[in-house]
Amino acid sequence: MSNNKSQGKDSPRSLIRSTSIISLGTLSSRILGFVRDIVLARFFGTGFKADAFFVAFKIPNLFRDFVGEGATNAAIVPVFSEYLVKKSEKEYWEFVSVILVLALVVLSAITLTGVMAAPLIVRVIAPGFMHDPAKLELTIQLTKMMFPYLVFIGMTAYSIAILFTFRSFTVPAFSPCLMNLAIIISALLSARYLKEPVYGLAGGVLVGGVLQLLAQIRPLRKCGMRFHRPKTLRHPGARQVGRLLVPRVFGAGVYQLTVLIDTFCASLSSVVGAGGISAIYYSNRIIQFPMGLFGFALASAVLPALSGFASQQNIDQVKKTLTFALGNIFFIMIPISLMTMVLAHPIIRILFQRGEFSSYSTSITSMALLFYASGLFSFGGLKIMITAFHALQDTKTPVKAAALCLVINAVLNFILMYPMKVAGIALASAIAASIDFFILYYVLNKRLSGISFGPGNFIFKIFFASALSGLFVFGAWRYLPPLNDIVKLMLVGLSGLALYGAICYTLQVEQAQKIYLWVVNKK
Repeated sequence: MSNNKSQGKDSPRSLIRSTSIISLGTLSSRILGFVRDIVLARFFGTGFKADAFFVAFKIPNLFRDFVGEGATNAAIVPVFSEYLVKKSEKEYWEFVSVILVLALVVLSAITLTGVMAAPLIVRVIAPGFMHDPAKLELTIQLTKMMFPYLVFIGMTAYSIAILFTFRSFTVPAFSPCLMNLAIIISALLSARYLKEPVYGLAGGVLVGGVLQLLAQIRPLRKCGMRFHRPKTLRHPGARQVGRLLVPRVFGAGVYQLTVLIDTFCASLSSVVGAGGISAIYYSNRIIQFPMGLFGFALASAVLPALSGFASQQNIDQVKKTLTFALGNIFFIMIPISLMTMVLAHPIIRILFQRGEFSSYSTSITSMALLFYASGLFSFGGLKIMITAFHALQDTKTPVKAAALCLVINAVLNFILMYPMKVAGIALASAIAASIDFFILYYVLNKRLSGISFGPGNFIFKIFFASALSGLFVFGAWRYLPPLNDIVKLMLVGLSGLALYGAICYTLQVEQAQKIYLWVVNKK
């Protein structure tokens, strides 16, 4: 499999092409996700059925991070990449077969346990629901219905890990669209034909999971996948994955504890007000749009590249690839962060305020969005840093940093949620993510003897350009003549980004200059 040793596949141009494919797929999925959330907001608002569904849907997704995408990013992709470079084709597919069988066994066991333990799990995650027996019972029933989703989405994640090692990004990038379509269709049909539509919604989640898994079959065959029935599951590669995965499981546990603490605090309606969980969900959905479009896309593209360079002990290329990723993520995320903060209220009002989603819902959700957005560039940078550690097959350091930041996040949650309510929970997450990023950056900078975001004054230039663009967006939204709200939001947002690009070009920021040359050449 020597053709995979070529560095041409992992050149900056190739990484940009891979990132573009993933970004386009993510954009399609996020647009459908917004349509999905608009439909959900219309029919469920921030009422108790919405809270019940979002908590129930969150529970299998908590476990998904332990043994799904989190596991593949931390342990599976780096080891798959190493086997692809160093072993024969037969040895590679034998190893893949062992991992897939082990994954199916583990996912099935967790699902059966989760269904049986659903009453206990719901009470632990959302204790505030115990004051409302109807809400508690609905959440438990929905949790039992949706737990099998873990098997489908977990096997999808492992299939995607195989495709990533072959630099096959198209189907993995677009397959999440199937989940959103399934939920949209199930919501519309359920609202029309079912007495209790939220159960139909849960069924749509399961259908979406099955469709995503089925979508991976054809590209896997094109990559030459051959399933070999394992004679034994005691494979040296599986043990290597296990060594990497154990710290990652603890890391996932730390992250999920953070999510649980946020959910716990948001469920305390006597402190944060009604609808806290739904407000956290909807605001997070907005944040996940640029995170998925750029942060997840770039991290997914550079992970196999970094893993390949690391397995070859090519530290110079690791540093160059990491510098490339960090520079691009900050170039994109810093202006989006500031503009989202400025436009938080109109974004939520325009997207969601209709039907059951009231002006009160808009108020609490936009405040959460404002403070989540303040940490957007930290969330993006943290995604890249964790990816770099995983590529170096170091899953312990991110866990240690995350554990410290868990404590910081929890303390800040309980300090800030009293005066700031739901917004305090969002701000605590943003502060903790920033601290986590700088810890990991300091450690990796020392280990690799120097990495950077770009040239010395790069960060100052993009902060300056972002601040000017943010001021423009604030003034344009406030003083622009009356227009259709959607048109006005798009016009102001795009104008702000264009101004940011022009300022960066004037300041000779490399990314802006390359974009300009690309546009000129296309013309």
